[in-house]
Amino acid sequence: MTEPLTLDDVLDLREYERVREAYRAQVIARKRLRRVALGPIMTLVFECTDTVRFQVQEMARVEKILSDAAIQTELNIYNRLLPQPGELSATLFIELTSDGSMRDWLPRLVGIERAIGFDIGSGTSDLVPSVPEADHAAALVRESVTPAVHYLRFPFTPAQVEAFADPAQEVVLRAQHREYEASTVLPQDIRAELLGDLRDTTKPLPIG
Repeated sequence: MTEPLTLDDVLDLREYERVREAYRAQVIARKRLRRVALGPIMTLVFECTDTVRFQVQEMARVEKILSDAAIQTELNIYNRLLPQPGELSATLFIELTSDGSMRDWLPRLVGIERAIGFDIGSGTSDLVPSVPEADHAAALVRESVTPAVHYLRFPFTPAQVEAFADPAQEVVLRAQHREYEASTVLPQDIRAELLGDLRDTTKPLPIG
């Protein structure tokens, strides 16, 4: 089981500043194996302890957050993104660069958070659909426009985990929305990284 981050996992600002450059480089390298482009305007970043801890540390640094209570508030928010064994957790970014493109695309992409999945092998029974993170789904109160950021989970069965691990099986990340269809075949290095989440063997990077 992936344990939630606690206050003991977060360095204070002075400590973090001393190690930030080296730690940031390590996290960026790990993120390269966790970032998957899906068509021209979408990217998914698959979250783990390192990506979540880095987000909290950077938020504390930028916002000059000093109190334990304020740090705990950030932890409560971002701990929700940690994957549990047998699932992947991802942040979906709809990458639009202008007001015009946002006004065009975001109304059209309502429901995209339930229209993404992993296609493993050749059978529809091997499709792993996206499930919006519960608190995030509850906050989606507007029915006419979608946010540019979504938090998704992908729950795998044990058989699907083993198929994901099998290099002979092709794993495809798909968007199957009425307004947006795209697919990306996952390369083996990304699959190996994400398999650590599914099997709960991903080791956090050292910090401090």
